[in-house]
Amino acid sequence: MARVKLEHVWKRFGKVTAVKDFNLETKDGEFVVFVGPSGCGKTTTLRMIAGLEEVSEGNIYIGDRLVNDVPPKDRDIAMVFQNYALYPHMNVYDNMAFGLRLRKVPRDEIDRRVKEAAKILKIEHLLKRKPRELSGGQRQRVALGRAIVREPQVFLMDEPLSNLDAKLRVEMRAEISKLHRRLGVTTIYVTHDQIEAMTMGERIVVMKDGEIQQIDTPLNLYDFPENKFVAGFIGSPAMNFLEVQVASEGGRVYLVREGVRIRANDRMAKALKDGGYVGKRVWLGIRPEHLELKGFHKIEHEENTLVGEVEVVEPLGADTEIHVNVDGVLVTARLEGHIPVRVGDRVELVVNRDRLHAFDIETEKAIAHAQEPSEVSVSG
Repeated sequence: MARVKLEHVWKRFGKVTAVKDFNLETKDGEFVVFVGPSGCGKTTTLRMIAGLEEVSEGNIYIGDRLVNDVPPKDRDIAMVFQNYALYPHMNVYDNMAFGLRLRKVPRDEIDRRVKEAAKILKIEHLLKRKPRELSGGQRQRVALGRAIVREPQVFLMDEPLSNLDAKLRVEMRAEISKLHRRLGVTTIYVTHDQIEAMTMGERIVVMKDGEIQQIDTPLNLYDFPENKFVAGFIGSPAMNFLEVQVASEGGRVYLVREGVRIRANDRMAKALKDGGYVGKRVWLGIRPEHLELKGFHKIEHEENTLVGEVEVVEPLGADTEIHVNVDGVLVTARLEGHIPVRVGDRVELVVNRDRLHAFDIETEKAIAHAQEPSEVSVSG
């Protein structure tokens, strides 16, 4: 096992900069997830750690060793790819053993490692089958097994679940998390799926346009995003954003626009006042799960409502999602249970004003979060 450290790492392809001044140090045995939209540089960064791409600038360490000029085979890493990359003419056993044979590992040791990995992954009964005889989930287990038998210092995983169906992805997420807890090997995992990132990562690196936006625990990213991009990317359904005016009335601070009137709680009011935002416009961030329908709500604050017309109703069983047009902005609310709302109804949504977020209109950096950090239990 080993930590991975990247110091001021850049990657340029001609005039295009794919990764900009990337800095990260993992802990030994940590599970770190790189997440972001397509083209944000997460896979390129992973490939630089693996040695499949050269570093344009900066240093990469695995353990205490600088590996910039070390070939991939000598970096003591194992990589799991999106497309499994299994040899179609070999059975499962030989696919898992192939890399060890190339390294001249003794036959008895190969047999021990392959059978041990197969037992961990519950694929002992598949060792004689060819890849074409396996399901997608079974192929992914074989690809993981091939990495496990290497007994590397670091696992690198590049969107390994993206080819699986939704149900199987959920199952494999749990399998990989259990595998990491059992083996304790430092793991860097790339995905564009923020749900995968939130459920698997001890820490998450959120990327956009080749730059790190925030590195934090899943719950801190959710509750205390550092900018509007992170706030909108983390959480499902995505956070709602409304451009509102900050107004001061009778010593209180309000966030207002047509159909919106919310009194900021003390923490947010102070941050907006101290930042000189009274009389200015800001982005107001509201998560769908922090909205409730008036008449069905448990939120007791007054002066915290959005008014609009229902455009879409999505019954999900345990929850109902509604999309409400509030002064030209479509706001999503996730409501508990079966709510008797129809398209075209005019509704009043009650906002939990202790879970609001405010962002600067120009820089999009966080101004304030209505919740105190001490009120949140942090994972990791």
